[in-house]
Amino acid sequence: MRNFAIAIDGPAGSGKSTIAKKLSEILDIDYIDTGAMYRAFALKILKCNININDISSLNKVLNSTIIDFKDNHIFLDGQIVDEEIRKNEISAGASDVAKIFQVREKLVEIQRNISKDRSIIMDGRDIGSVVLPEAEFKFYITASIEERGKRRYKELIQKGYNVNLNEIIKEIEERDRADSTRKIAPLIKCKDAVEVDTTNKTIDEVISEMLKIIDRRANNVII
Repeated sequence: MRNFAIAIDGPAGSGKSTIAKKLSEILDIDYIDTGAMYRAFALKILKCNININDISSLNKVLNSTIIDFKDNHIFLDGQIVDEEIRKNEISAGASDVAKIFQVREKLVEIQRNISKDRSIIMDGRDIGSVVLPEAEFKFYITASIEERGKRRYKELIQKGYNVNLNEIIKEIEERDRADSTRKIAPLIKCKDAVEVDTTNKTIDEVISEMLKIIDRRANNVII
């Protein structure tokens, strides 16, 4: 069986990262969280106190930054940053960073190189449209804004953060608007992507639905 790629796109809070991780475990293939890469670089910029409009300084930081994945952990310059990159201020920063051409060009290059010699599953905003347009399987994961807000709220509360549900929903609405209207690689649903609405569905129900789709098409695309 030859290597294959699964591209999963969708808005913030749709559950795509959780779904991608579980699918990768079931299919025994590598999972690459591309959104985490942008979050990691946003964290680096914050730590270095760099103005994102200062392209010269931004390029220097970008060229000296090492982002890697090992055992489902993301490393920034050799340090695990799984928790740090999930803070609200980093989420907002990641959306701003993703608009910068130089940053996207560099990270997309890394993402494509990762996919060359192994089967992978990637999730993000533009995997099927930009990063892996030739992916054998493409999914667009979505859910209502209210559902996504509740999930994010629950996640942050469980981690001990003091947050407000209405504010989180508002942030998600703003994030959707920013991601969908940005000039560089906006969030879109590819014509050949299968849409999966996760509202009021358990993770297991969504996984089962996607595995059936993959199984039906597998003989045609990866044998």
